[in-house]
Amino acid sequence: MITETGKVIALKGDQAWVQTIRASACQSCAARHGCGQKALATVTGGRANQVLVANTVDARVGDEVVIGIPEQALLGASLLVYALPLLTLVLGSVVGHQLAPSGDLPAMIGGAGGLASGLGLAALWQRRLGSACEPRLVRVQRAASAACQ
Repeated sequence: MITETGKVIALKGDQAWVQTIRASACQSCAARHGCGQKALATVTGGRANQVLVANTVDARVGDEVVIGIPEQALLGASLLVYALPLLTLVLGSVVGHQLAPSGDLPAMIGGAGGLASGLGLAALWQRRLGSACEPRLVRVQRAASAACQ
């Protein structure tokens, strides 16, 4: 499971808004000098993200929590969002070229139609998967200062 630490900033019924700060792992990476991720992290300076998750661990506002998503769900969602539209774009372009081999315009139109259909299929498939790809609250982190009081 891929996890991230965050802080509960609000509650909404049986759900919690969790704020995380995107951190860069550039200091421990061997390729840090030639990587575009470091440049991006430097420019953004670590942006705060907010995510709405089911409050399954009875967290309260101000609690430090750990949220997570299964690796398989992340891999599947990545394939769905990137590979499926790319595959349908290529297939649409090939079909467009085969139907009218006289020029590039039919291939471009077919590619655009394939991309649109791939994005539509990805959206439909994502709705079907539902909560399988959503992050979950794993546990509440107990702060050291709260334990000392």
